[in-house]
Amino acid sequence: MTTHMPSSLEIAQSASLRPILDVAAGAGLEPGEVEQYGRHQAKVDLSVLQRLAERPDAKLINVTAITPTPAGEGKTTTSVSLTQGLGAIGRQPVLCLREASLGPVFGIKGGAAGGGYAQVVPMESLNLHFTGDIHAITAANNLLSAMIDAHVHGGNDLGIDPLTISWRRCLDMNDRSLRDVVTGLGGRANGSPRQTGFDITAASEVMAIVAVARDLADLRERLGRITVGSTREGAPVTAEDLKAAGSMTVLLKDAIKPNLVQTLEGQPAFVHCGPFANIAHGNNSLVADRVGLKLGEYVITESGFASDLGMEKFFDITCRAGGLRPNAVVLVASVRALKHHGGDPDGGLATIEEGAANLARHIGIVNGFGLQAVVGVNKFPADTPEELDLVRRLALEHGAYAAEINSAFEEGGKGATALAEAAVAAADEPNTFDFAYPLDASIEEKIETIATRIYGADGVELLPPAKKKAADFAAAGLGELPICMAKTHLSLSDDPQLRNAPTGFTVTVRDLRPYTGAGWIVALCGEMMTMPGLGKKPAALGIDVDAEGRTVGLF
Repeated sequence: MTTHMPSSLEIAQSASLRPILDVAAGAGLEPGEVEQYGRHQAKVDLSVLQRLAERPDAKLINVTAITPTPAGEGKTTTSVSLTQGLGAIGRQPVLCLREASLGPVFGIKGGAAGGGYAQVVPMESLNLHFTGDIHAITAANNLLSAMIDAHVHGGNDLGIDPLTISWRRCLDMNDRSLRDVVTGLGGRANGSPRQTGFDITAASEVMAIVAVARDLADLRERLGRITVGSTREGAPVTAEDLKAAGSMTVLLKDAIKPNLVQTLEGQPAFVHCGPFANIAHGNNSLVADRVGLKLGEYVITESGFASDLGMEKFFDITCRAGGLRPNAVVLVASVRALKHHGGDPDGGLATIEEGAANLARHIGIVNGFGLQAVVGVNKFPADTPEELDLVRRLALEHGAYAAEINSAFEEGGKGATALAEAAVAAADEPNTFDFAYPLDASIEEKIETIATRIYGADGVELLPPAKKKAADFAAAGLGELPICMAKTHLSLSDDPQLRNAPTGFTVTVRDLRPYTGAGWIVALCGEMMTMPGLGKKPAALGIDVDAEGRTVGLF
């Protein structure tokens, strides 16, 4: 007899949650370090880092994945699974996840709280407005936009050349009609017409700054370093020049504090910053990782999309900025993803073997950073034992340290104990972690290293606008910044149609953006857009409230 499994939303709505103050106390936080947002959410004051400064750091385990199918492969579910599994074997884990963006929640991908019996809760709040961080980031970003336009309209004392203004507005929603817009229409009273556009908030530099700032003072300094354009003489104009950084900091002084929630099994979870590893750096906040490293025995930190995107950026950007040193990687794979890369979603064992080339490439990427890769085979209901065993065997044949089947979606933490044991063993192994490139390499050399060493490309082509900017940025003293590649998540290449483990391709970089406040250069590859659009049948069509006012259709 088949037993009906409740939906993820039903599981979350029926869960019995611990009071967040109990979760905080169990994690070692003191009452004065916890600011409640209701009974089940809180922000954590960064003073805890000073109190625990002498405590040794926990082991740091990064969770990433092979190249996903459009719907994703359950990386967040696996991150929660691993945390619950570590709890089930008597360890003290702390989970660090990225916040959900409303765009994907109402688009195709759904929420960012995990799924089934491997979730962080309260699920509805996490996936919607939560503690308001993303709204605050949107407001701070758009305050700067308004102050730029007001300065130009009010006399332009700084002599800003309007044609050089590069700062864009942002919105936390998929809205393709805002990618390219003209502002200032309607006459002189409304300013001068100017072509600009919107990014989704997760791809904004303000989001990036909040995600890598070490404390409030660092946040204030980084906001001031934002470059918005240049004068007619070619000198850069910053948010500090516009006297905007102070007001922006005031809007963000609570947003920089990490948000504490819990897994379904009561382990502490920080959910803070950083979605979209295809168009942004795609990692949760540095402060959340740093607090977690002082509180737990193991920190599970999730990076967006696959190892070529979120994981590479976590290592080369976040770990470099924060002085973090990872101990191991859990690489999520699934039967359906390997079939996808093998060319037939309905194929059999031979298709899985064909698609395993993608798995092999990602294991190689992890090993290339000097770390052990533990493959977590995320079990879906339609998977057969033969298919799951084959994926596990192929992972080991291709160099994984270990490979375990993860059934926590249906079973909770007890379904991930083997994965947890393997992750502990891998984290205890010595490693030779190092970055993919040195900072003193040229901008073009760093981009080429990422493309060839990580993606497997034959080389890169910088189109003329990107090549000119690379030279300009180097002349302006920005040449030693790390690189944040904006690239499709659906392929190791910059072409979403090239599945599995493509070879013989060149990565095309069409433009570069200087994130002088965050501290890196964004390289826009192929046709990547920094403002997504809703599909023909977005998830929003099925989200509603029932007669009792309860949310339905959220996943």
